[in-house]
Amino acid sequence: MDLVVLQNWLDNISFAILFATMLIYWVGAAFPNIPYLAALGTAGMAVANLSIATLLGSRWIEAGYFPLSNLYESLFFLVWGITAIHLVAENMSRSRLVGVATTPVAMAITAFAALTLPDTMQSAEPLVPALKSNWLMMHVSVMMLSYATLMVGALLAIAFLIVTRGQKIELTGSSFGTNSNRNGNYRLQRPQNPQPPADDDSRQPAGEPAFNSNNGYSTTAVLELATVQTASTAPTQTAELLSPQRLNLAETLDNISYRIIGLGFPLLTVGIIAGAVWANEAWGSYWSWDPKETWALITWLVFAAYLHARITRGWQGRRPAILAATGFVVVWICYLGVNLLGKGLHSYGWFF
Repeated sequence: MDLVVLQNWLDNISFAILFATMLIYWVGAAFPNIPYLAALGTAGMAVANLSIATLLGSRWIEAGYFPLSNLYESLFFLVWGITAIHLVAENMSRSRLVGVATTPVAMAITAFAALTLPDTMQSAEPLVPALKSNWLMMHVSVMMLSYATLMVGALLAIAFLIVTRGQKIELTGSSFGTNSNRNGNYRLQRPQNPQPPADDDSRQPAGEPAFNSNNGYSTTAVLELATVQTASTAPTQTAELLSPQRLNLAETLDNISYRIIGLGFPLLTVGIIAGAVWANEAWGSYWSWDPKETWALITWLVFAAYLHARITRGWQGRRPAILAATGFVVVWICYLGVNLLGKGLHSYGWFF
């Protein structure tokens, strides 16, 4: 079979699979009692991942070099990375909400690459001299994997903000330094506080998590401003209580987002270092403040701040999630915005 025809089939098939998978995840989130939808969604992402891997493999055979030389190839490699990291995150969290967040992005990227880019940008062309290096695979593949990983982690952080409706919540077990910076103006508001069993005469210590008859002691609670009652004012409540199920889901999303971003940050670091070494070989300088290099540094600083806040400051919940959501935008500017809106040494994707 002609490899070019096979690639044209595979990019359209990948888009169709991801579109159907997105609908499956959304329907499953809206109607969680429908059986087998979660398994179908996972299977759809796995099939899409294999389809894109086949596309990239056929491209590699046809062109004779690792398929990361133009925007079309890098977009599909990015989708392949997102679908692979999605499968890891979903297996860790056991939540279909991961697919609700990741499939629209993967589907949109595939649609942009397969249906929007002109044919001249989709076709394989001989490498320019600067790209005829083993560093093409080492640097670009690691950078793209870091982008995919950071995007998935940031999407889970955005899902966390949606699940918690932007409220401040107290989480345990997802960062080092937990509870090291609790504000004294807040108190734990327990979503449920049933009486302990009759044969238990001991009282629950102050500040301990609320007892949950379904799963023992809950590790999640809503933080609310402490109520102050005076002669002229009544107690006020500043946050709407969330259900225990929603709080448990929020804690899972926060934990998995932190771990996925913790995986993507070292990849980004290694990719930047490899790019500096390659730049010195190709252009005689480790760093030239090219727009792509500048935004790669900004991306590194944003996620370094995220990890610093979580590890050393004990941040959890809303504040690091907002920082991760900011990082999602910065990654897109670094990867695509610089290529589309500016010219530089990394402008292989520029077409305006």
